Amino acid sequence: MSFAAKVYAIVRKDLLIELRSREVIASMFVFALIVILLFSFSFELRADRMAAVAPGALWVAFTFSGMLGLGRSFIRERDQGCLDGLLLSPVDRSGIFLGKMLANMAFISLIEATTLPLFLALFNLPFRLLLLPVIVLGTLGFAAVGTLFSALTVHGRAREILLPVLLLPIAIPSLIAAVKLTGGIIDGQPWADIRQWLNLLIGFDVIFTTISYMAFDTAMAE
Repeated sequence: MSFAAKVYAIVRKDLLIELRSREVIASMFVFALIVILLFSFSFELRADRMAAVAPGALWVAFTFSGMLGLGRSFIRERDQGCLDGLLLSPVDRSGIFLGKMLANMAFISLIEATTLPLFLALFNLPFRLLLLPVIVLGTLGFAAVGTLFSALTVHGRAREILLPVLLLPIAIPSLIAAVKLTGGIIDGQPWADIRQWLNLLIGFDVIFTTISYMAFDTAMAE
């Protein structure tokens, strides 16, 4: 079996388990919906304030609902006694990382795809096609680092607390860049004015995805 086939097998396993239980997707969606509803009704959203509040509200919903899914990534394996079997399987640790990261990206992307139309409707904003690559780039780095820290904290007693404590400080540059890009696209700013945020987001994805990929073997050895 090729390396790609092994990665696909891990992704498929996680997706099938989630399709049967739906516990993670349901909780992520409910959390994201609550966050967006709270933001939309907590502010007097006049037309001149929508663009200022909306990007932050969107990425708060994506970030914290995503952490629910990331937190369950390895905990479910551990609670069901499958983690040791996964590590002993004839799959490189790098393959396990990629499989888990892609599965986490799929879960987060599904929530984003269902939340974004609701967000645009509640905030009365037009759909901009350029939002899609920004969301993908923002999700990539977040899922990569989150997968690494989920593996690091899986054996900890306070793992539900440790994951956001470790993840959020590292992910802040990516989240700031994503918020700035989202706001610029919604406002219709010239591309030259927001290009530096795109460069920051791409740089974060490349650097931290590579670091997470390389550090995963050591994280699982611990």
